[in-house]
Amino acid sequence: MKSLVSVIMPYYKKRNYFFKSINSALKQTYTNFEILIIYDDQNRNDLEYITTCVKNDSRIKIILNDKNRGVAYSRNKALSIAQGEYIAFLDCDDYWDLKKIEIQLNFMLINGYDFSHTTYQIVNYKEKIIGTIKARKILKYKELLKSCDIGLSSVILKRNLLKNMKFPELKTKEDFVLWLALAKKSVNLIGLDKSLMFWRQIPNSLSSSIMQKLSDAYKVYYYYENKNFFYSIFYIIRLSTYALFKKINLYLSFFKFQKQ
Repeated sequence: MKSLVSVIMPYYKKRNYFFKSINSALKQTYTNFEILIIYDDQNRNDLEYITTCVKNDSRIKIILNDKNRGVAYSRNKALSIAQGEYIAFLDCDDYWDLKKIEIQLNFMLINGYDFSHTTYQIVNYKEKIIGTIKARKILKYKELLKSCDIGLSSVILKRNLLKNMKFPELKTKEDFVLWLALAKKSVNLIGLDKSLMFWRQIPNSLSSSIMQKLSDAYKVYYYYENKNFFYSIFYIIRLSTYALFKKINLYLSFFKFQKQ
């Protein structure tokens, strides 16, 4: 029997993108999955819309938070009730290739991997591809400290890897902390160089807030990795320089596509 995959989707005010995202999961060629949607808002205005989108599919569970608690809290809540042998993450403004789970899970099973992430493409608001982030074959702890290009929505991992582990409640970089913790346990973070996920570049979103990322990056190095002040600053400069170049390339690509 095929392994059950639990797909975890936090939702907070992403109505414009949700339909494409949820359909990219529902139409997967690999069908033995459950989807846990964590509705992270005390305002229930979008709940009817979400219910309509999922069409009473028995594989979907909608979990309600009492208020907006953030993606880390929401993912941890879903992890506590997930039934799958494997966990996949899908943010509700991202979307998947329809063969993602099938291709990625086969790759893991054939090679005996417990964790994998994939190459992913960055799209703008018109869903034009404006960049590609290639998955490196394997990431060890020291390489991961320098920069994290693991796209959360590209990850599939064995649920037992996260036993007694949680996402820290940061606004950004919460996944970075978790990947570092796994790397320190000598878990091989394997990259599949096949583009199976699409990551939206959304203006004014958390994912595009450089200052928030820098603030949380300091917390990652100083508080979670127990590095000293100067070490933390050194890596933040390195991380921010890399992020800046990536941002510039995205904006240049954005204006290029605008002219087309």
